[in-house]
Amino acid sequence: MDPPVHAALFDRAALDRLTALADTDPSLVVRDFTDPAAADALAEAEALLTGWGCPPLTPEALARMPRLRTVIHAAGSVKHHVTDACWDRGITVACAATVNAVPVAEYTVAAILFSGKRVLHAARVYREKRTWVNALDVIGTGGNHRHTVGIVGASRIGRRVAELLRPYDMRVLLHDPYADQDEVRALGAHPVSLDVLAAQSDTVTIHAPELPETHHLFDRGRLALLRDGATLVNTARGSLVDTAALTEELVSGRLNAVLDVTDPEILPPDSPLYDLPNVLLTPHIAGSLGNELGRMTNAALDELERYASGLPYADPVHPEQLTRSA
Repeated sequence: MDPPVHAALFDRAALDRLTALADTDPSLVVRDFTDPAAADALAEAEALLTGWGCPPLTPEALARMPRLRTVIHAAGSVKHHVTDACWDRGITVACAATVNAVPVAEYTVAAILFSGKRVLHAARVYREKRTWVNALDVIGTGGNHRHTVGIVGASRIGRRVAELLRPYDMRVLLHDPYADQDEVRALGAHPVSLDVLAAQSDTVTIHAPELPETHHLFDRGRLALLRDGATLVNTARGSLVDTAALTEELVSGRLNAVLDVTDPEILPPDSPLYDLPNVLLTPHIAGSLGNELGRMTNAALDELERYASGLPYADPVHPEQLTRSA
C-alpha cells in the first residue's frame, strides 16, 4: 500500500495487534514489488496485507513471492491489484468491503433524507433572502413521508441502505438483475424493473458495480424517465451515468443530484455542476475516511486472525463474484 495509507490505517494499537498475530516487520511498507529492499521479505511472505495503492499482483510480482498463500485487503474493491494470476495460483483473498459499505450507506441515507426535505433548496433561498421565508412555499410538496426511494443494486451498500431506511415511512424499490425477489422483499423493498424504478422514485440511488453492461446505465433515455424534481444520488462510479445528459437535465433545473463520483472523476473546472444550486458535489468522500479507517483496519486484522487460526474468512472474495461486483 502507499505509505500515507499505512500511516492512516495503522495506529499504535493496530500495529501492536498486527505484530501479535503475525511474524512481520510493521515498519516495512511495500509500494513496489521490484524494490530490492523488500525482496527478502516478499520471498518469505505467506500473507499480504494490502490497501489503497497496492500495485497489481502480476505473474512477475507473484514470482517474487513463492510462498504467498493469501491476500487480505484493508479496503473494498480488490480489482485494482488482484489478477487472474492470483486465482491461478490458488491464492485466497479477503477484503473489508462489508465494513466499508457502512459509511457509504450512511452518506446515502443522509442524502436521501436531505433531498426529500429539499434542504439544499431551502438553504439557498434562506441565504439569498436573509430574512423570513415561508417554509411551506420552500418545501412545497417535498418531505420524507411516503417518499419513494429507488435503490439500484443489491450490493453490500445497497442492502445496507435498504436496512437503514426501514425505520422511515418510505416506499423502497430495488432493482438488481441477480437478486432473488424474495430476498429483495426480505430487505423491505419491492423488486421492480429499472425503468419502473426510474419512473416511480422521488430519489434514485445507485449502488451497482462498474461493468461493461452498466456503462451509462442512466443514459439520456433513462434520465428522461425520472420525475420532475427527482434526485439522483451516485456514490458508486461516475461511468454509470451519462454525465453530458445528466448535466443538461440539471442545468434545466428539472432534476437534482447528489454526486460523490463523476465521469471524469475530476470534472473540468468549467463544469456547471460545481455551481448549480440543485447539485451537491463532493470529492469521493462517502467511503471510509478519517476515524472510519480504523474499522477497515480491524476488519482486516480480524481476517488475519481467522487465517492464522485456520478458520474461513468472514468476507472472502471469489473470482466469479468479480464479474458482477465493484
